[in-house]
Amino acid sequence: MELKEIIFFILATATVLSGWLVVSLKNIIHSAFALLITFFGVGGLFVYLSADFLAATQILIYVGGVMILVLFAIMLSEKVYNVSIFHASKILPGLLVLGGVQVVLLRVMIESPWRIRAGADSVMRPTTEILGGLLLNEYLLPFEVISVLLLAALIGAVVLIRKEVKRRREGACL
Repeated sequence: MELKEIIFFILATATVLSGWLVVSLKNIIHSAFALLITFFGVGGLFVYLSADFLAATQILIYVGGVMILVLFAIMLSEKVYNVSIFHASKILPGLLVLGGVQVVLLRVMIESPWRIRAGADSVMRPTTEILGGLLLNEYLLPFEVISVLLLAALIGAVVLIRKEVKRRREGACL
């Protein structure tokens, strides 16, 4: 076994184990830190798939943005440290969903043609150039429409929050 394969198996095991810890730990802070490790592991797995753009996006967006936001939300919330997120009554439905997902994944694994065709060198080239070219040429209009839509959603959220804050201040003054 080569070093590359050993590192892959360690990374995959750490990712799956930390993902399991996210849903099984009773302390929400510990679950959040396990999610952080899971996000890093998924980014590392993207590196092994030669998906450099997805790996960088995973690290920047999920680890750098979403995870920090989740941690701040947990730490700024009141009485969140003693909240139990584990309910024994939901084990059976969870296991049924897990079993269904596993059946679908096994079927896809068995029925998919996994052979690499001739000229497979093009599969392992960096993806950032391809994605950048597509986003700035062929898909420029949908990319800009989505960015304007997200900006409008952000402005709408700020307006709604300001109205809520104003309403609470007026209610507190009475």
